[in-house]
Amino acid sequence: MPQLTDEAVTERAADGPATPEAPGRGTGGAPEPGTWMTPEAYGASRAALWTGAVVLVTDADGRVLVQSVDYRSDRLLPGGAVDAGESPAAAAAREMYEELGVEGRYPRGLAVDWIPADTPGFPAEMRFPGEILHVFDGGTWSRERIESVRLPAQEITGIDFAEPAELPGLMDASDARRALSALRARINGGGAALLEDGRPTAPTALDRLGVLRGRRPRQHGTWHPGPAPAPADLPLRDPTGWLFAPDGRVLLLIARATGTAHLPSPAAGTLAAGFPLGHRRAGQGAHPRTAARLGSVPPARDPAYARLLATPEQVRELSDWGPAGHEELAAVHGARTRLALPAPPRTPPTELPPEGCRW
Repeated sequence: MPQLTDEAVTERAADGPATPEAPGRGTGGAPEPGTWMTPEAYGASRAALWTGAVVLVTDADGRVLVQSVDYRSDRLLPGGAVDAGESPAAAAAREMYEELGVEGRYPRGLAVDWIPADTPGFPAEMRFPGEILHVFDGGTWSRERIESVRLPAQEITGIDFAEPAELPGLMDASDARRALSALRARINGGGAALLEDGRPTAPTALDRLGVLRGRRPRQHGTWHPGPAPAPADLPLRDPTGWLFAPDGRVLLLIARATGTAHLPSPAAGTLAAGFPLGHRRAGQGAHPRTAARLGSVPPARDPAYARLLATPEQVRELSDWGPAGHEELAAVHGARTRLALPAPPRTPPTELPPEGCRW
């Protein structure tokens, strides 16, 4: 940052050698070119940008709240401009109350996005200078909280909860990129993401693999815990496993073509102390789950899938399991305790190397 001065200091420096009141001068007392600026010149040199704040809210199924407005055809996250003298977090709370009638505080940031001045869609007469947009975490809303929404008489015409993969078809392209990046940052749990036009400057594994860009496979159904087998009249389909690494995280597959998450087959690694965890009934079949400790993961044989280690909570958030997902997650934590493994902290999922690994 250049040193600031004023005319009196500049005149004093020109009259004599450097003094404590006029530091940083070269020999002869003249100001160093390019270093000293008046406050007016320095202020004029700074970039002027707009500031905005939006809030990312999901429902219990992991769908994202988007709102319809009366001044454009695409959908938006709730939020708006930060007023003069207002903090971004205060603006987020104000906008949520004005637009949805919901009171709250949103202290946790998910992303900060730099939107360039040449972004398409802004009329020339608006003289859009670029914008810094803050994305705050609105959390997961219960049905009761959603039903408490009260829309204003104008501007906001409705709200919907959209599957993450639907956002690019509902929103402006940069808005959808920003929302998905913020959602991945929430799932990562590694702190707010820095974005440039919706794209992370330091992409995580979830960003690199484009997780959530494809529709999550819908696996709603009832959860039946325990070792009891599924009824004989129900065919067994897609046996999968909750396969634990020593740190309590589990193996997760990501389809590279779609970014969708899948539990692996029990044959995905060398297992120890395995046991039936339960099964999920959906449609005309039963989907059995196994829990086991992973001793090793072999070299990758199917290039269509990336292999990650993630917390059980992250697996659930990347999946569309309906209300039974809570019951299955509780069973998974019971299995982790039975296997004497630690509860893993939420950290960004780690991609395993193609050559596999051994513990």
